[in-house]
Amino acid sequence: MPDAGSERFTQLYRDHYDRVLAYALRRAPAEVASEAVDETFLIAWRTFPDLPDDPLPWLLVVARNAINQQYRRGKRRADVILLELDRIGTPHAAADLSESVAERAAVLQALASLSDLDREALMLSLWDGLAASDAARVAGCSTTAFAVRLHRARRRLRAALARFDEIDNTGPLPAVQEVR
Repeated sequence: MPDAGSERFTQLYRDHYDRVLAYALRRAPAEVASEAVDETFLIAWRTFPDLPDDPLPWLLVVARNAINQQYRRGKRRADVILLELDRIGTPHAAADLSESVAERAAVLQALASLSDLDREALMLSLWDGLAASDAARVAGCSTTAFAVRLHRARRRLRAALARFDEIDNTGPLPAVQEVR
């Protein structure tokens, strides 16, 4: 019969596994991401009594550290956004596809043109839905520094989208929403 601790850990795993895996997949190839997520939850199991009340930011930091450790061991780094761009083709090839696919390609290409720090700020805030204070912990900076980083990343993304729109003026720019 499972004890209350293992049931609580199982619930933590169910609640957060998909989000931690999605975070890891944006930062690393599938095999590296999967291994990092496994390691993240192993560490969470070992330190379960000491986890914070809101464990998601902590789990994302552990996942980021696990990925970085794998790269330090000599694993090949791959940028998931660039791989996605290779998979879907160039925006010119997307012109024959639906408007939403063209917009997605433009956004992915604009994101790929940003620095790692800008992409991380946008993803933590918009894709992971973290509050600025939680995203700052994951990014390893103060909340104020993260807010500035996010503001500048949004501005750079808008500029990149505008550049891509000038190059391929096939439709309107995708909306970049302000969050938080």
